[in-house]
Amino acid sequence: MKLTKYGIREWLGSGIIAIILLAATITAAITFNYPVLGWTLSSVIIVIWLAIAAFFRLPVRKIPQAPELIVSPADGVVRDIELIKDDEIEFFKGQSMVRVGIFLSVLDVHVNRAPADMKVEYKKYRKGKYLDARHSNASKENEAMTIAGTANVCGKEFPIGVKQISGAIARRIVCQVEPGDSLEKGYVYGMIKFGSRTELYLPATKDITLNVKVGDRVYSGSTVMATLAKTS
Repeated sequence: MKLTKYGIREWLGSGIIAIILLAATITAAITFNYPVLGWTLSSVIIVIWLAIAAFFRLPVRKIPQAPELIVSPADGVVRDIELIKDDEIEFFKGQSMVRVGIFLSVLDVHVNRAPADMKVEYKKYRKGKYLDARHSNASKENEAMTIAGTANVCGKEFPIGVKQISGAIARRIVCQVEPGDSLEKGYVYGMIKFGSRTELYLPATKDITLNVKVGDRVYSGSTVMATLAKTS
């Protein structure tokens, strides 16, 4: 199982602690003749570490190569799809956008991927609350990190954005890209640690057709979220 570098402090740090605790429990089992207690505690320690490590897993994903396909930026369940004029994201200049909200439980993979080939031109961090990521106000009130820029797909350029939103458990957003960076579709650029929400922003235009609906389970980098009409 490959683990993401964005969680190295957690999975490596907890791994070191687990080794120390295992040494103590095995010693208790062998030296002090407490075999049942020692091996039981050892098993619990291993299970806990595996659970922590699993949260930071980075599975291999097959990225659709067709350029007109826009992929999911996160694993999870599509919670809502809205047509909005998001004045909060200045880059979109108040134009109509489709916002697709994805809820991530603690059991989901939490890395975020670029939904299309894009050049990052905007990045903004917002301090905020830690409402449950399923709450209707989470998008506007929770801690969030937004990147946006211009996608260049099939010779067409259009604005695109991804917002990482903390949840009731998540308290740290990792986003290691800056304005000026160019991202390839499916590139892992960050993560949200523990339960959270990710939003995909696309222009509300007849050239872009959504391929998902509320309730669908999606996977970062592999699920096709929308299709851009090819130029004839």
